[in-house]
Amino acid sequence: MKKKILIVALLVSSILTSAFAGKTESVSEKVLTSFRNEFKQAQELNWETGKGFAKVTFKLNEQVMFGYYEENGNLVALVRNIVTNQLPINLMTTVLNNLEGYWITDLFEVAASQSRSYYVTIQNADNTLVLKSEDGGAWQLYKKTRKDVD
Repeated sequence: MKKKILIVALLVSSILTSAFAGKTESVSEKVLTSFRNEFKQAQELNWETGKGFAKVTFKLNEQVMFGYYEENGNLVALVRNIVTNQLPINLMTTVLNNLEGYWITDLFEVAASQSRSYYVTIQNADNTLVLKSEDGGAWQLYKKTRKDVD
């Protein structure tokens, strides 16, 4: 009986370890080295590759983040979902004071080289709006979509 429990525990442990290790077979060594140097404490890695880039989803300090790398190991952008009180004060007050009839469905921050952008998706019964702010500047309409009315 003890042998069976030990074998099951080892199998579960190895499955969980491989599930959270992230697949790195198609990720270049330059990208992996760059990531490891910058995010030593990262956990729960999940890698995806596309033409000319690699995307890693990971957890750092209990926050899920997304890193986008060029094949040469250059970090292009780091993205994280945020809540409204993590916005710069001017952006937070503007969006919260002008939401009448709308609600927030998505909010994230993009850090790329020397810039930081914020995107907020708001919607009402008729429209979905995506607003963008670059480096804490005023919100600009990035995209507007009219919902299909049945």
